[in-house]
Amino acid sequence: MICYQICPTSPEAHLFTVKIEISEPDPKGQKLALPAWIPGSYMIRDFAKNIVTLAATCNGARIQTKKLDKQTWQCAPCAGALRLEYQVYAWDLSVRSAHLDSTHGYFNGTSVFLRVVGKEKEPCRVEISPPEGKRYQSWRVATTLPSAGAAYLGFGLYQAEDYAALIDHPVEMGRFSLESFEVAGVPHDIAITGRHRADLERLCRDLKTICEHHVSFFGELPAMDRYLFQVMAVGEGYGGLEHGSSCSLLCKRDDLPLQGEEKMMDGYRRFLGLCSHEYFHLWNVKRIQPKRLKHADLSRETHTELLWAFEGITSYYDELALVRSGVIDTKSYLELLARTITRVMRGSGRLKQSVAESSFDAWTKFYKQDENAPNAIVSYYAKGALVALALDIGIRRETGGGKTLDDVMRGLWAEYGRTGTGVPEDGVERLAGRITGLDLGGFFDQALRGTGDLPLEELLRWVGIGFRLRPARGPGDKGGVRKTRDEKDEPPKPVLGARLAEDAQTARLSTVLDGGAAQRAGLAAGDIIVAVDGIRATPANLERLIARLPAEETVPVHAFRRDELMLFELTPQLAPADTCELWVLDEADENQRRRRESWLQIGSSNAQLAGGK
Repeated sequence: MICYQICPTSPEAHLFTVKIEISEPDPKGQKLALPAWIPGSYMIRDFAKNIVTLAATCNGARIQTKKLDKQTWQCAPCAGALRLEYQVYAWDLSVRSAHLDSTHGYFNGTSVFLRVVGKEKEPCRVEISPPEGKRYQSWRVATTLPSAGAAYLGFGLYQAEDYAALIDHPVEMGRFSLESFEVAGVPHDIAITGRHRADLERLCRDLKTICEHHVSFFGELPAMDRYLFQVMAVGEGYGGLEHGSSCSLLCKRDDLPLQGEEKMMDGYRRFLGLCSHEYFHLWNVKRIQPKRLKHADLSRETHTELLWAFEGITSYYDELALVRSGVIDTKSYLELLARTITRVMRGSGRLKQSVAESSFDAWTKFYKQDENAPNAIVSYYAKGALVALALDIGIRRETGGGKTLDDVMRGLWAEYGRTGTGVPEDGVERLAGRITGLDLGGFFDQALRGTGDLPLEELLRWVGIGFRLRPARGPGDKGGVRKTRDEKDEPPKPVLGARLAEDAQTARLSTVLDGGAAQRAGLAAGDIIVAVDGIRATPANLERLIARLPAEETVPVHAFRRDELMLFELTPQLAPADTCELWVLDEADENQRRRRESWLQIGSSNAQLAGGK
């Protein structure tokens, strides 16, 4: 057994102290290594850079340690029990790493627990200790690590069957709100750290509904003693990471529902979608898993072309589950779907990179986006969700409603999830064809390995949903639901063809879009526009200045590039039709209505009311 101890010895300095005891170290000199990345987040993060000090002793005497590479150490040969002690700097407020201050502590095992090379399959015991001092006496622990004597929510001894299990149970400690509900006989906790005034009763009620829907979808809840939603509420932030019996979430405190607030606000809907996404991962990622990632080497990149399925399909079902469970209505769901379509359509990278390539290159492109990202890459989350939508409706159409993507997902669970068998690179495609009885090769070649747009208008019309693309009405226009049946388009306005940096005090360009007016004028990302046609430009008025210009008339634009003032000749272009609107078709016949009800799993009267008719 490998024994670990972790203690937030210096919250003010953001330092965890970790101790490891190895009773039978490698007689040739024990090696220890820290992962370079965390499962579920496909980027090399080099967690070992946060180890500040490290020392080893054997039988009480100090022994030498040698660093072999950026994340691996080797101890001198030891004839008895080997003990290591090291400090980890924890100041990354995210769901991927570790964070510690005087208000709370959080860590993923990949950030703090060195792997004892050659002994990864041995059971592990972990003692989680509290920081010293009266100010920390009310701290509690929220984790799904199995207890080895620690009381529920208490500090003390925990255990894991091996190293892989040890790093799959993040730990939150501090003062947090806690509520519980039950799904399929299993307790589900939600622990919220950070200041908030959330209506926990409503939150539990809605989460219970969503979780029960997912369990019903797959037919069973994977075996576990308890599930935990770990939530860190902050002023600005968003993110989630799945684990085998928990998930870590970062959200804006304003996204949580307030007491007495019954309306489904946009922020709360977004938070529920995030919870739905990570909970769906209990099946799709944590147990239905790409073969290449099943026993991945956490010291280096492991490439797969399947992230479109594991993240994209999950992104499709996370919001679909909200409407199917009744937490949101049809109109709200169509708004979410239209926004996803809009996000994809607004990047010319979709015409250059396939979702299979996006999956493979996640390590160096999707997770390391630069100013040219919208022009060069496509999101396997967003485009993957649209592939799942097209696949689902396409299967329904070709089988007369006899088969759906739901059947494919349940087939993946039966064949790969329950058995613990990794999904081969062509596994999703082959199983989809076998379950549906369809030849889907052409669809997959186009949707996964091609860069053309999907036939969404045609497919959505089959389920009685209208589709159109129009120019954006302003920078805050994300697309949505058509307001009235006779709504007319506004004339397109001239636009710059660039995006401004967020929260900037100047009109600084963050991205210059392919083929747009800014690019054709020679403007570049990082340029600060100071005047348009002789008028001072600011973040607040730049869009208005451009919109008032006559289309195709060239005007002078002054901008700083680095510290040099430069003059550009800009010819504005009309806004492209890249903003999606969806609506329930007035003219939908009975067949279309039944198909829509089957797809969204709602009754006809509710569908018509929610659709805004």
